[in-house]
Amino acid sequence: MKLNWVERLLANNPLRATLQRGEIRLLKKKVQLKKGARVLEVGCGRGAGARLILKSFRPSFLCALDLDIQMVQKARAYLSANEGKRVSLYVGDVFRLPFKDRALDAVFGFGVLHHVPDWRGAAAEIGRVLKIGGIYFVEEFYPSAYQNFITKHLLLHPTEDRFFSHDLRTTLKEINLPVRDAIDLKKIGIVAVAVKEVSSNQ
Repeated sequence: MKLNWVERLLANNPLRATLQRGEIRLLKKKVQLKKGARVLEVGCGRGAGARLILKSFRPSFLCALDLDIQMVQKARAYLSANEGKRVSLYVGDVFRLPFKDRALDAVFGFGVLHHVPDWRGAAAEIGRVLKIGGIYFVEEFYPSAYQNFITKHLLLHPTEDRFFSHDLRTTLKEINLPVRDAIDLKKIGIVAVAVKEVSSNQ
């Protein structure tokens, strides 16, 4: 689901980048990516996350995609010429990621799943492209944060089958992507590291 004008304003706000910077700092303390890692960011927005990923993790390959062409255009303008050479920007759908199975070492998603009606399907697609031992860096918000008395009139989100901590953790575990470490704020959201495991069917 594309963002409305209010959400675009929030996503492009410098405070959003400050929040992401703090989250990446916390995530980096939890786990390190291997040298030469192949990385994807889903829902890249204006490119602030991609810049932080480049600086903090130095992947050999970084693809950043967004469903909204306006956001991808903003990302192209936001990233420096040097950064732009190191990031492949695409208009793309989280349900049809342009990668083979087990192709990536890490996927970053900053507040993406709660915008997706079939968030379980999106999570499964993220799991599909991760290598065994691959890492999903996930930041998500709970309905109490975006469907309260004020925000439900301003922000555009799906209203059916929304998730809280238990739902998200259970779904990730079912697709062999269990949460290994997390900062979980009950009424607000979660910042977590999930790691791809071998399926019991393999």
